Amino acid sequence: MARLKEKYKAEIAPAMMQKFSYKSPMQIPKLEKIVINIGMGEARDNPKAIENACGDLAIITGQKPIITKARKSVANFKVREGMNIGCKVTLRAEKMYEFLDKLFNVALPRVRDFRGINANSFDGRGNYSLGIKEQLIFPEIDYDKIDKIRGMDIIIVTTAHTDEEARELLSLMGAPFKS
Repeated sequence: MARLKEKYKAEIAPAMMQKFSYKSPMQIPKLEKIVINIGMGEARDNPKAIENACGDLAIITGQKPIITKARKSVANFKVREGMNIGCKVTLRAEKMYEFLDKLFNVALPRVRDFRGINANSFDGRGNYSLGIKEQLIFPEIDYDKIDKIRGMDIIIVTTAHTDEEARELLSLMGAPFKS
């Protein structure tokens, strides 16, 4: 499954070096980490929901998630400081490349009416954010064993300085951007 990392070294890095005419190979952008987050409003009423979401996230990523807590109390959302409100996983190194390969080549094509991901979801500093509406698109999730359909946020952090560099990096890695 380390195909993406090998592809980066053999094809992507030289292509990026040529296109952006970097002076040093250290200037070539690369992936730093991928953060997958599930935020749940129903966690305040149903504490078991956090466990189920953490279980789904652990199956998808192959890594144990951490539970996120509220930083501030918000009366309108009935949330107090320190309450469990979600879970997240930070992937690095081999697991990061494995997950990205699985996301681009297996999971996203399983989305109904999929026409590509939005190419404008960059933050201005070379990081890309993507929202997924249901965890069922991942092949590891068994449809019969889930209690509720949950969405998740996926943030791909790169060392690129501009959105153009990051877009080129991700498209060379196989990101299915809309035309």
